Amino acid sequence: MMYFLFVLPAALLLFFLYLVPLARILVISATDGQGLIANYGAVLTSAPIHRMMWTTVEICVITTAATLLIAYLIAYVLVQASERARLWLMLCILVPLWVSVLVRAFAWIAVLNNSGPLNSLLVASGLIDQPVQFVRNQFGVMLGMVHYMLPFGILPLYAAMKGIDPKLVSAARALGAHPFTAFRRVFLPLSLPGLYSAFVIVFIFSLGFYVTPAILGGGRIVMIAEYISLLIQQGYDWGIAAALATLLLAVVTAVVFIAGRFADWDSVLGGSRR
Repeated sequence: MMYFLFVLPAALLLFFLYLVPLARILVISATDGQGLIANYGAVLTSAPIHRMMWTTVEICVITTAATLLIAYLIAYVLVQASERARLWLMLCILVPLWVSVLVRAFAWIAVLNNSGPLNSLLVASGLIDQPVQFVRNQFGVMLGMVHYMLPFGILPLYAAMKGIDPKLVSAARALGAHPFTAFRRVFLPLSLPGLYSAFVIVFIFSLGFYVTPAILGGGRIVMIAEYISLLIQQGYDWGIAAALATLLLAVVTAVVFIAGRFADWDSVLGGSRR
């Protein structure tokens, strides 16, 4: 009974601040506008919605792949680095998390716009004749998203890699395996649960990302979260917006259920392996 009293405040908070609003969204998707069939029918048959959804999936897949590749390399360097170097590297990884996502998005605008330092440097070096459009397009959106997602990919991977006994790789090397073969046959398979965990976190965050795509996309690249916002703020179409939000929730739930079966959440959350 005492344990129940400790859990009750968190359960009530979860119920009133998450489950009740979520249920309200589900009700709106089925009752607002012309009703359930019309709202979900529009989501399934509208060409603009299909283009927006394809854009969202494409950006999320590329962003997740790029983030996991870079995050894996950085996490591997962290595991192999000395304590002092690891401290400084970890500081460089965590500091961006303390900076507002809005500030970071506008910082990328300042760096990547036509008159920004990157284009000025490229023009001055003679590599290009005219400034390159780095922002207000899909490249700018993906670059900003990868930058934001990197810590969320690095930390789960580092937690998983840290639990791998380095003697296993040394044993493979001692038995005559090439360094790359030892990595591919020993280290990489043992790090896969952390990779699955990082995938779940990064992909889910990417699906619902709003601020960075809205700023760096400049209205030309619209993802599902921004589209839902436009439907509510400009079209006042709560029914279709709620149907899209419900579809997004269903996709996120499916990703968590499928990929979560392979993820090593114990190592990611700091637990011990058995």
